[in-house]
Amino acid sequence: MAELDLPVDQLRTFTADVPVPDDLDAFWDRTLAESRAVRRAPELGDVVLDLPGLTVTDVTLSGFAGDPVKAWLAVPKGATDLPIVVQYIGYGGGRGVPHEYALLPAAGYAHLVMDTRGQGSAWGNGGGTPDPHGAGPALPGYMTRGIESPDTYYYRRVFTDAALAVDAAKELPGVDPSRIGVMGASQGGGIAIAATALADGVSAALIDVPFLCNFPRAIRMTDSDPYAEIRRYLAVHRGDVANAERTLSYFDGATLARRGTASSVWSVAIMDDVCPPSTVYSAFNAYRGPKQMVEYAFNGHEGGQLHQMPHQLALLDSVLRG
Repeated sequence: MAELDLPVDQLRTFTADVPVPDDLDAFWDRTLAESRAVRRAPELGDVVLDLPGLTVTDVTLSGFAGDPVKAWLAVPKGATDLPIVVQYIGYGGGRGVPHEYALLPAAGYAHLVMDTRGQGSAWGNGGGTPDPHGAGPALPGYMTRGIESPDTYYYRRVFTDAALAVDAAKELPGVDPSRIGVMGASQGGGIAIAATALADGVSAALIDVPFLCNFPRAIRMTDSDPYAEIRRYLAVHRGDVANAERTLSYFDGATLARRGTASSVWSVAIMDDVCPPSTVYSAFNAYRGPKQMVEYAFNGHEGGQLHQMPHQLALLDSVLRG
């Protein structure tokens, strides 16, 4: 895929004209308060991987409406008083298998990997968290589930899970609750934006090629899934465009980024046809905390992959170790 978006010099200053609901703050305050009222402490299960320098434990978190959400907790063996990074997964993937997560513990961080409810069967090594809530008629995939209303939309549950995972991270053994980061790529990057905006106490955010940003532009710009799920849905539900866009406005990273204050490092791929770079910059340029962007000029949605990790570790070391 060649460049499909604005020239890079225009991308760097691009801002989104995304409608902000009048009750955005009230909606999220109510949503989080309802789930926190029934939240349980994280439950530590079996140690599923025990190596000389690494221990991984099965964890059950309390998510939206008290629903159980699976996670892995990977830590350097025997360490205490650890900074912790909460990771969110890309679209269709799950938490996978425990030996996928050794890098951050090797660098001295606890690593909490949150499963994404209802996903985990499209790529990778699987997930284990159902989504027990129903929805109205929807296109295959997750993007249009419950799109009739912000209260029923799928990502209301996912974003609540993400914020409550940060709450849970503070209560895990061996963790310093004052040193918390979040991270994710693609869908995980969009969820990380939401967690940074909605959770309390996030100090660092690692946001790669984020999805779920500037919905109005994305669904009109790219033919690639997952955004194209919404376009195909609206091609059938011809009279529902305004209502669907109203629902999406409560979950748009270009809006939620305005609430983010954690120190952050982002990435964008200039030839990305899945998350077009202008949608990424829509969120980045709205973000209010300290931020830096790493551009990958000739990459598609794979972005920088592990080439981004040195930038991420540098930020974590400066912010969470200080």
